[in-house]
Amino acid sequence: MSYFLPHLPSGWHVDQAILNEDERLVVIRFGHDWNPECMKQDETLYSIAEKVKNFAVIYLVDITEVPDFNKMYELYDECTTMFFFRNKQMQIDLGTGNNNKINWALEDKQEFIDIIETIYRGARKGKGLVISPKDYSTKHKY
Repeated sequence: MSYFLPHLPSGWHVDQAILNEDERLVVIRFGHDWNPECMKQDETLYSIAEKVKNFAVIYLVDITEVPDFNKMYELYDECTTMFFFRNKQMQIDLGTGNNNKINWALEDKQEFIDIIETIYRGARKGKGLVISPKDYSTKHKY
């Protein structure tokens, strides 16, 4: 479903998307369209895009075509989702230890909507770090 969501073809486009959005949360999925993990994430993002359009905008970035941010944001995972509000990276405490990004595919649509809404509400209040509505520290059961 990645072809339904807007792609940002260069670092300049990514910067402009983050800089020019003043009222909504910018959600960017970094990864590859051909990656199975990203395909799951894109499916979820596409299905919620219409529901969150009033307070969030969703973009996709191919990390091979646009390598500008790979080092800066430590984009070493297959699929990474990051959040920005008014030119500031938003952090979310998911219980995983990494508050900068979600580095797995979230397939539950309502969970993703809740996360986006939580980040948006915290961002509107001026918070840089928000607590996730669900704890993902036990996501992987070994």
